[in-house]
Amino acid sequence: MSASAVFILDLKGKPLISRNYKGDVSMSEIDYFMPLLMQQEEDCALTPLLSRGKVHYLWIKHSNLYLVALTMKNANASLVYSFLYKVVEVFSEYFKELEEESIRDNFVIVYELLDELMDFGFPQTTDSKILQEYITQQGNKLDTGKSRVPATVTNAVSWRSEGIKYKKNEVFIDVIESVNLLVNANGSVLLSEIVGSIKLKVFLSGMPELRLGLNDRVLFELTGLLGGKNKSVELEDVKFHQCVRLSRFDNDRTISFIPPDGDFELMSYRLNTQVKPLIWIESVIEKFSHSRVEIMVKAKGQFKKQSVANGVEISVPVPSDADSPKFKTSIGNAKYLPEKNVVIWSIKSFPGGKEYLMRAHFGLPSVENEELEGRPPIAVRFEIPYFTVSGIQVRYMKIIEKSGYQALPWVRYITQSGDYQLRTH
Repeated sequence: MSASAVFILDLKGKPLISRNYKGDVSMSEIDYFMPLLMQQEEDCALTPLLSRGKVHYLWIKHSNLYLVALTMKNANASLVYSFLYKVVEVFSEYFKELEEESIRDNFVIVYELLDELMDFGFPQTTDSKILQEYITQQGNKLDTGKSRVPATVTNAVSWRSEGIKYKKNEVFIDVIESVNLLVNANGSVLLSEIVGSIKLKVFLSGMPELRLGLNDRVLFELTGLLGGKNKSVELEDVKFHQCVRLSRFDNDRTISFIPPDGDFELMSYRLNTQVKPLIWIESVIEKFSHSRVEIMVKAKGQFKKQSVANGVEISVPVPSDADSPKFKTSIGNAKYLPEKNVVIWSIKSFPGGKEYLMRAHFGLPSVENEELEGRPPIAVRFEIPYFTVSGIQVRYMKIIEKSGYQALPWVRYITQSGDYQLRTH
């Protein structure tokens, strides 16, 4: 069983909108939610599920709203939370931002969406692209004269409409990898992982069947391609869009699917591999006679010489009482942000194998504080196009459609910084 009722509350716990799906829970039960939540906060024992008697409150917080599902049954909690996050996603796509004001401004459309998203406590159509076909932004239903259920709702392929036509059939594939890295003060890597996603932009007519081939280690082992020149990648924590045939993937590692129209994330993955830091940072701080401080930062590109990191930003923490900054950089420019106590060193393009320097000089007007402040780490942001750290590759993309048209797949690879921090002495 799933949710009996769903509420959207403001920060004070006042209901803005609610939908009773089953009628087995009194709607006044929501009055007890906020006191229960505050009590748990006071006891430092906050949990995502609160209970009072036979009523269970499953809740999430988004922006300045609480989304709460009530149930009296032994519900599938993960399904309910999944549904609440899907509600956030759908409302965000409809209203750009999901917050109290957007709910107040769109009561009619919110009620219509809640009616379509769930029926008698069970999730129904939760794909915003499909919902937008028959719940328009103006909040008017199309063809109100005759009841029209879109084919997609009754179709086995609920995420794609029939009859889509394009003059030019194309698929754009983006392989995006974010590098999370934490290096401690003596230079050893404490945390290193790659979080990747494969995003598609699909402009294809009809009902095409797509097959995507990657240099996946398990696939290579199954087909005997492992070894020789074939470099493979061992993917972990793989999550797929609902369009992917999971049974097919489990059997022979084929990623086979009928895609939604437009933009969507086909899959995400994680790799727990030891990544050589792509941009290595060394910094030295010198304090002189309690009145000034000098910071020297060296940045080195430890990736292939033919690659270039774009939009590099190195955030260097400085003492909170520093003033009168002076900078010297061998490339790019440095800027002091006193409200954040950081210097941002910006480099538009940073080729692999290069090494650059930045010197910052500050005055320290206040009396010297003998306590050693815990220095925040240096954070780095960057993006390297045409390159993936893991070495993942799209080996092929087959597009099969009964009309037999030719379609072009385009592939782009991007590596970017995730949570990328280097601690310094």
